[in-house]
Amino acid sequence: MPLIAGNWKMHKTGSQAVEAAHELKSRIASAQNVEVMVAPTFTALFQVAQILKGSNIAVGGQNLHWEHQGAYTGEISAEMLTDAGCSHVIIGHSERRQYFGETDETVNKKIKAALNSHLIPFFCIGESESERESGNTFSVLDKQVRDGLNGFTFDGQANLVVAYEPVWAIGTGKTASREQAQEAHQFIRGLLENLFGKAFASAVRILYGGSVKPDNVKALMEMPDVDGALVGGASLDPETFSKLVFFDN
Repeated sequence: MPLIAGNWKMHKTGSQAVEAAHELKSRIASAQNVEVMVAPTFTALFQVAQILKGSNIAVGGQNLHWEHQGAYTGEISAEMLTDAGCSHVIIGHSERRQYFGETDETVNKKIKAALNSHLIPFFCIGESESERESGNTFSVLDKQVRDGLNGFTFDGQANLVVAYEPVWAIGTGKTASREQAQEAHQFIRGLLENLFGKAFASAVRILYGGSVKPDNVKALMEMPDVDGALVGGASLDPETFSKLVFFDN
């Protein structure tokens, strides 16, 4: 089943998030055969989760710390996210890697912490523009997947989502062509099969993230290895985001 996820990033106060959640809930109440998740800011998580409880929209955190608790000022734990009403968490987003020192090793620890607390991680990977132009896309993805999922074992549950986000297409207005997206997704799925077996590679959903909009979502979703989208800017407006959810209509 396709998965359309909205990352609200550092947007919306509590009251704005509540308003958006109410509107989105009503707009996509009739959506079928698609899963939906939104990731508000930490300060709005509990309020949004209360509104969306029992609806067809899941709630996720935008980050977490790998420790259960401790002297980590400004951080948030997996348990705190689940307590606030989260079922998912975004890990390793390119903005976390670019601005806040996230590494493949910290991503790995965070994925393990999320899984131990029964949160479904959105494991974000992707190459920069210079890495793509120098022909290193696949080697970058290979390292990110191997290091990020080091020690991961498939227990029969596809409790992990992979989000391929070409860094050069995030917030730039540039979008990978659907052929570029498919090529990367196909490579990632093949790598997951080599590492964890065919059953896992077939079951895991690989989302595309990189300036997904109503006018390109359908073409992207037609690609055989594109299982959904992780959406930034276009998720902030409930009307626009609902068009992505109903991409097949």
